[in-house]
Amino acid sequence: MIQRQETPQAVYIHIPFCTNKCHYCDFNSYVLKGQPVMDYLDALEREMEQTATLVPPRQIETIFVGGGTPTVLLPDQMESFLRRVKTYFPDQAPNIEFTMEANPGTTDLEKLQAMKEGGVNRISFGVQSFDNALLEGIGRIHNTDDVYRSLENARKVGFTNMSIDLMFGLPKQTVATMNDSLNKALALDLPHYSIYSLKVEENTLFHTLYQKNQLPLPEEDEELDMFLLIMNRLKDAGYTQYEISNFAKPGFESRHNSMYWLNRSYYGIGAGAHGYTRGIRHINIKGVQPYIDATRTGLPILEKHEVSEQDAMEDFMMVGLRLLKGVRSADFYTQFQRELESVFGSVLNKLLSQKLLEKTADGYRLSEQGVLLGNEVFGEFLGGLEQASVS
Repeated sequence: MIQRQETPQAVYIHIPFCTNKCHYCDFNSYVLKGQPVMDYLDALEREMEQTATLVPPRQIETIFVGGGTPTVLLPDQMESFLRRVKTYFPDQAPNIEFTMEANPGTTDLEKLQAMKEGGVNRISFGVQSFDNALLEGIGRIHNTDDVYRSLENARKVGFTNMSIDLMFGLPKQTVATMNDSLNKALALDLPHYSIYSLKVEENTLFHTLYQKNQLPLPEEDEELDMFLLIMNRLKDAGYTQYEISNFAKPGFESRHNSMYWLNRSYYGIGAGAHGYTRGIRHINIKGVQPYIDATRTGLPILEKHEVSEQDAMEDFMMVGLRLLKGVRSADFYTQFQRELESVFGSVLNKLLSQKLLEKTADGYRLSEQGVLLGNEVFGEFLGGLEQASVS
């Protein structure tokens, strides 16, 4: 299987520090105060060096620095971090997409300059809403003034490829407040928007409140109306919905996230990071100090497993169908030397008959109804292989 043996051309690096923990967040993140930041950057360097020795990188097409909040690093820490990335992943494509997540209010001119000089050329701001009361209600520390200031600073330094995240289905959010946030977001005329629905995850404050029936979430119908509004407003404004939660002007689709949706390999560096290299998935140790300590004696891996052919085929369908152009039968054949219909024929027929999938010239994609019921569609592919195909 050619693609499962490929050497990654994408790198994910995790910076786990935050100014505070948001009420909905279950990511591997820790409040910055008192954390050994430089020790952590040293540990990242050790992991990068060991990784590059074990699986020497090809030319890198995308780098994504996520968190946490990577922009809590001070300008000198940011400069040091980005210098190390360049050292261990030196062969970067001329048109590399190098994204860093940022929180409004944590990006002054000096820090943005350090990011730009260090190779970052795309910023994804976690805005979530343009309603200050909603922001406070979900535990964000920024307000809308911080958003405008951060974007203005980024433009001053020369960033043009910027994205913002918004959320819908938040406690006390209405279709009207969502529409107001969309008005303000679209007025910024950015090339990319990611708009996610709230998921109440375990081990979050929101989950605790939900269990106590103290989380005033919108009704399901109202949340659906928000999603329909989002899709219509973005389409009318000239954006293509290229993935269920992502909208872009032509040429500004997230190339790094597309690596995941196309089931491509990627390096995963940092505490709690996930990686997928040469057919093996791994998760790193999550705690900051345990991660630092582990890098002194080897790779800081918590667990790893070889992806079976069955799992890889299911993954191909579940992540690939998130893209609105869908999956290509030829890509499936390239990866698995099997015809797509011979492996998932009955599932495909069932979803086609339910009008949740549509046949395209070269494969299958979600129908309009399928986009609204994506998780149900993806779930059909778990254990959905034809018996005859399991060998």
